[in-house]
Amino acid sequence: MQIEPIAHFHSPFPTKFGIPRQAGLAESLPGKIVFEPKFRNIDAVRGLDGFDYIWLIWEFSGNRTDPGKDSFQPTVRPPRLGGNERIGVFASRSPFRPNHLGLSSARISMIETDAKDDSGKSIGPVIHVLGADLMDGTPIYDIKPYVTYADSHPGARSGFVDSNEWEPLEVVLPEDASRHGLDLNVLKEVLAQDPRPRYKEDSDKVYGMEFDSHDIRFTVKDGVLTVVGITRG
Repeated sequence: MQIEPIAHFHSPFPTKFGIPRQAGLAESLPGKIVFEPKFRNIDAVRGLDGFDYIWLIWEFSGNRTDPGKDSFQPTVRPPRLGGNERIGVFASRSPFRPNHLGLSSARISMIETDAKDDSGKSIGPVIHVLGADLMDGTPIYDIKPYVTYADSHPGARSGFVDSNEWEPLEVVLPEDASRHGLDLNVLKEVLAQDPRPRYKEDSDKVYGMEFDSHDIRFTVKDGVLTVVGITRG
């Protein structure tokens, strides 16, 4: 089977560092789905405005490897387990998978029926979403509506996730943070998820994250993430 991207994702993250580790963790995080020319047909999204959520099937394009050197890795180290304990790759949502395919549920915020790019050229229907965990430029291979009768399973077990509760960080922004023109509520949602690699917890280290054309510098200590610098990228 050969598959081709039907669209590409646009988000505030030009690199994978800082992207929430699951969809929905940063509920206000904006993104948009721009179709490839072949699929820019309003009929292809007819009826989609009746759904609140969609499933996205996409590629972990930031983890591409040389097929000649790639080999199957049966275990991974999930961040939820501190990045040190190994578990089977098929019992995880790790991006390091045999076919590099991702699956995310995102909330539809708007369907722009006749969107235009910066030059004024029509790019067909564009789907605006919230809460997706995709890097800017990510190829999307399929879109399916989320339906509660089949996709929702209240009370279902979630393996190691159930016994490893996650506590978001407290986020402290500089007093002049608002002058940078960023959506600070979204930025705080993202930072509260702790973008650092879970196996590196150095309270003296200053980390950097690219977000919405800005470089965000921060430290983390005792459950508090403090932004120490925001500069235009």
